[in-house]
Amino acid sequence: MSAPDFSVAGRHVLISGGTGGIGMAFAHAFKAGGANVILTDVKPPAKDEGFDFHQLDVRDSEAVLALAKRIDRLDVLIHCAGRLIRHEEFKPEVFADIVDIHLVGNMRLAEAFRPHLKASEGCLINIASMFSYFGAPYIPAYASAKTGIVGLTKSLAVAYAEDRIRVNAIAPGWIKTEISRPGQEDPEFNAKLMLRLPTKRWSAPEELAGTAVFLASPAAKLINGVTIPVDGGYVAS
Repeated sequence: MSAPDFSVAGRHVLISGGTGGIGMAFAHAFKAGGANVILTDVKPPAKDEGFDFHQLDVRDSEAVLALAKRIDRLDVLIHCAGRLIRHEEFKPEVFADIVDIHLVGNMRLAEAFRPHLKASEGCLINIASMFSYFGAPYIPAYASAKTGIVGLTKSLAVAYAEDRIRVNAIAPGWIKTEISRPGQEDPEFNAKLMLRLPTKRWSAPEELAGTAVFLASPAAKLINGVTIPVDGGYVAS
């Protein structure tokens, strides 16, 4: 019996929201594993990281389709693009915008690149959240969208199985990124968090990357339709 194959060498990977903390950590991990990485985001990276970059707003259906036409091959699609606005998401227009980026944007990318992933028998990796599992009083749109990601992941896993495309999601725990900065700087929130969090610390984006690489590798060929918490034990406590 041969050893499990965890390699992503030669894989072609596209990461939306790739210039953010989690997206960039994933990009470096895949590159280190020998993959070819394309990043998309609304703004270019703050510094040249040596990746192929395409400016893209995932809310723009025509732009997503245009990008798909320019890319010949894709093995792994990861949707990391996202944002949240504390205390503002009760406004219907803000709520709709947040859901558009996280959930509808995910669907736009999935459908635009489905032919590519069918051709390569590739995989889609979505990004859920701890807020997929419980309420978020200051960011209802973000929590709703991330809850939707869990359902979308299951649904696409079943729908895309006929094309031999696997669809899974990662639910990050408490990660040090710019999007989570307000939470990091909120003493009351932190006090409650640390009471429950077994690791007693905010984690680095790089600590999520191994799970993404694993899900993209042949070793994960039977994993489909699941959301994996990578949270330092938060949901277990």
